[in-house]
Order: sequence, then structure tokens, then C-alpha cells
Amino acid sequence: MGDNLYWMITITDRNQSQKFLSFYKTYGIEVVLSTLGKGTAASEILNDFGLEATQKAVLLSVVTGKVWSAVQKGLQTIMLIDIPGTGIAFTMPLSSIGGKRQLEFLTNGQPFQKGEESVLKDTKYELLVVIANQGYTEQIMAAARRENAGGGTVIHAKGTGMEGAEKFLGVSLASEKELVLIVVKHADKNNVMTAIMQEAGLETKAKAIVFSLPVTGTAGLRLQDLNEENT
Repeated sequence: MGDNLYWMITITDRNQSQKFLSFYKTYGIEVVLSTLGKGTAASEILNDFGLEATQKAVLLSVVTGKVWSAVQKGLQTIMLIDIPGTGIAFTMPLSSIGGKRQLEFLTNGQPFQKGEESVLKDTKYELLVVIANQGYTEQIMAAARRENAGGGTVIHAKGTGMEGAEKFLGVSLASEKELVLIVVKHADKNNVMTAIMQEAGLETKAKAIVFSLPVTGTAGLRLQDLNEENT
């Protein structure tokens, strides 16, 4: 029986990030991107949940459904994540990953046999997540725009626990990275992903990895949709 892939996001205090990284490593989750954030909740909410407006760490990784089931239990029983102020973790289903080597790298150490296509495969839009070396956003966006993509959003992140990168990709990912987020139409997804892989992929200095997540709802794209319906 097959499995599904998920994009797991963990948000915790920065001083707790190493503890979470060590915890995830015990489940074979080696490939993690780490970036920084800041809590923005109102003071009354912070008080209710025992939180503080502290600096946050955001940890991003790919997990299989089976690994997530085990990790979820461990987060509750070992990391005590349900105690207010510890952090939160959640997952979103991946719809595709560009390239077999990239798939093997992102799931490093996690047994995986491809399952059924996501039940969200009929969504109108998808979110492309591109992980690349710093300084190549324009190269990535130029390739994406040639296949009808709009704008992108860049987040700076750092690779952590990625000792296996050389084995799978022939490149180190333990340095500063750029995470480029691009919302595209489902119909354009494959062409945009292919263009990015060809123009900024592992054979280039950008060393980009790209995967997609289904988008279940949008706001701010209505005018674009109306224009297309009228053409």
C-alpha cells in the first residue's frame, strides 16, 4: 500500500529549535530548512495560552504520512507540544516533486512508496515551493514567468541537518538558501516546474529544488479569474 507526502511546518521559540531538530532526526527527518519569525498574537491571547511575544524559529521539512503519524505522537508525549508555549506543528499535502533525485533527498531516511494522487488534485491553484542558493531568485522567476506564472515571494532560510545532500544532489544545502513561493494555476504547474528545473535546476549554479502543494482557497486572484472567463 502506498503512502503520501506532506510539508511539515513547526513553529517554536528560537531557543527550542535545536531540541526539535534533534527530535526530528530520531525519526529520519534529516532535511530541514530553518528560518526566523516573530510572534504577533495579541497580549490577551498570549496570556491565555501561556505564550510570550518572543522570537520564533520556523522549521520546514517533508515527511511521509507514516512518519507524521509517529512524529505527531512523539510531539505530544516526548516534546509535550500540547503544553501552552511549547510550539505548534502542522502538515499540508504535497501534490508533486520535481525529479526523482529531489524526491529521494527530501525524504532522506524515510521509507516511501508512492500512493494515490492527492484528493486535492482538482484544486484550481497550486503553491510552488522552490529551494535554491541565494542570489538566483530572478533566474527562477524569469523561467516561471515564461510559463504564465505571476510574482513570487522570497524567504531567506538556512539548511540544517543536511549531511546527505552531497549523496543525493552532489551539492551542499547546509548554507544560506532562498525559499521562493509562487502561486500558479493547476493547469500551468507542470510547465512552470519544468521550466524552473531546466533553467535553475541542479545542473545550474542556482541548484533549485521545486515541489508543489494544493491550494484549497484564494483571495486576491478574482480579477485574474474574471479576465480569463471573459476571453
